[in-house]
Amino acid sequence: MSGTYYVRIDIYYVRRMSIIAWILALFITAAAASLQGTVGLGFAMISVPLLSLIHPSLAPVPQLLVALPLTLAVLWRERRAVDLHGFWWLIVGRIPGAFIGIGLLAVASQRVLDVFIALVVLGAIGVIAMGVHVKRTPTSKVAAGVASGTTGVVASIGGPPVALVYSREDSDTIRSTLAAVFTFGISTSIMFRYFSDNISWEDVHVAFVLLPAVAVGYVASNLVTDRVSQKHVRVTILVVSGLAAGALLVRAIAF
Repeated sequence: MSGTYYVRIDIYYVRRMSIIAWILALFITAAAASLQGTVGLGFAMISVPLLSLIHPSLAPVPQLLVALPLTLAVLWRERRAVDLHGFWWLIVGRIPGAFIGIGLLAVASQRVLDVFIALVVLGAIGVIAMGVHVKRTPTSKVAAGVASGTTGVVASIGGPPVALVYSREDSDTIRSTLAAVFTFGISTSIMFRYFSDNISWEDVHVAFVLLPAVAVGYVASNLVTDRVSQKHVRVTILVVSGLAAGALLVRAIAF
């Protein structure tokens, strides 16, 4: 197919929504990217549900595609702070966790799974908010990896379990380790979707339109990361995780 054909396809997709809808989508994408670049998570948890309300073609696959360069950029920026030892333990847990998630999808309804995951996340938030510290050991990291893999497959929310384990670490370690885990998880998800023919040209074109907003959000995060304290990162992680759990409960009850 010629290059002209693809340009026409791009224009067709762009014209499917009003300019106001596109501006709103770009703003949400930039804000979500800035949040993830600053605290280490939040991009998909904010952008996917909101963009889905604007237009079905905006999510969730385009977010998967644009999140990869975002996590790679954060990983490169924070590469000296990555907990490599912890990363490998997290991956050891994340792989079987993904298979557990697939199994749960086969035996339970999405509504039941949404409620279960939301209650687990809210319970973990409550424990940490009360001052209980989860010691970082190989066992706790593998457990966080299993939980991350499971919740990532079932509800596309794989960040909170890892972030909650690292909530007492410095902000650089949190951002970099989360970026490493997300890069692995997103790359795997894209690969599986590609080989199972679950990524369309429309997804790719929408991702290209949203990509500049991701870049703007990442650049904005560069301006504030040094000013954000460990306490602020910890509180933000708890708030974003709580909002994600609340969104799952709302989805389970209302849809």
